[in-house]
Amino acid sequence: MISKNWFHISNANEIDSPALLVYPERVKANIQTVIKMTGDVNRLRPHVKTHKCAEVLKLMMDAGITKFKCATIAEAEMLGIHKAKNVLLAYQPVGPKLDRFIALIKKYPQTQFSCLTDNLVSAAEQSNAFSEAGLKVPVYTDLNTGMNRTGINTGEEAMELYAYCSTAAGLIIKGIHAYDGHIYDSDFSEKKKKCDEAFSLVEDMRNKIESRGLPKPVIIAGGSPTFSIHCKREGIECSPGTFVYWDQSYSVICPEQAFIPAAVLLTRVVSLPVPGKICTDLGHKSVAAENEITKRVFFPEFEYLHAIAQSEEHLVLENKSSYSFKQGDILYGIPWHICPTAALYDRIKIVENGHVVGEWKNIARDRKITV
Repeated sequence: MISKNWFHISNANEIDSPALLVYPERVKANIQTVIKMTGDVNRLRPHVKTHKCAEVLKLMMDAGITKFKCATIAEAEMLGIHKAKNVLLAYQPVGPKLDRFIALIKKYPQTQFSCLTDNLVSAAEQSNAFSEAGLKVPVYTDLNTGMNRTGINTGEEAMELYAYCSTAAGLIIKGIHAYDGHIYDSDFSEKKKKCDEAFSLVEDMRNKIESRGLPKPVIIAGGSPTFSIHCKREGIECSPGTFVYWDQSYSVICPEQAFIPAAVLLTRVVSLPVPGKICTDLGHKSVAAENEITKRVFFPEFEYLHAIAQSEEHLVLENKSSYSFKQGDILYGIPWHICPTAALYDRIKIVENGHVVGEWKNIARDRKITV
């Protein structure tokens, strides 16, 4: 017999698969852990991209969190709908997205929205658009500290951008945003070394800003992998996101963080094609597939199962054990990457006391809510 584990549900036979199960008591525990690690709830700015869910947002707000970070207009609107006090769109809005951002700001005046900028051309576009709309919008200079995805490189060009934003019509310069998502070493000492080196670029820019008499910057730094380092720095805001559900990847590369998995995939064996192989209904549409195939889902009860093939609706697993699976058997899997996995589900199943009791809608999974 397979021993019962925390993720087992008593009414699994009533739940169609694949399904994403979320355990609110574990979510609440993770929220308390992130607050304890930071030491001050006012230094937290969680990223909502992981959950995209109003009910999870409410759990954070009930715990005293008032500042948030998001990546899409829909995520920002979810936050506006629920009257979050302070929201950073951690994205540089250009083209039609800039128009939508302005509409969002006007529709939800109880929320203080801000955004990123990383070059003079975009900053000028934002300045013109905001001033023409009769707005003054807080902006953060997005700084490239080594990820080479977005952000301006440190130096005089970055200082010029910061100075421009401090006087441009329609803009209020608020500070510096620095995301170091390229640092994810499992060895903590190595991770801290790289994180400190990257953050030294932020400190250098902060010193230059203050020495030139420009507005003192608010600093928003890091994500989940480096959260355990940034949370100990004084005077910065931290914006982890994955902590709320956690996943297998960060369980492996962040052993120093005490978060617990709070979201699990329920899947079924749908076929036994040949001896030693089983096929489940966990295809590309049901679990994030950007990692190589052995790092998409982890089955804690069956660690010997290894994924060998996946298509849109199917995941084939190799079974080298003596355990005999049957069609219809239920497996519980922890995603390696929960953020894009959650985005694949319009609804999540809520588990209380080992029983699915209802559903929550991932409202910000949509590209558009109303704006």
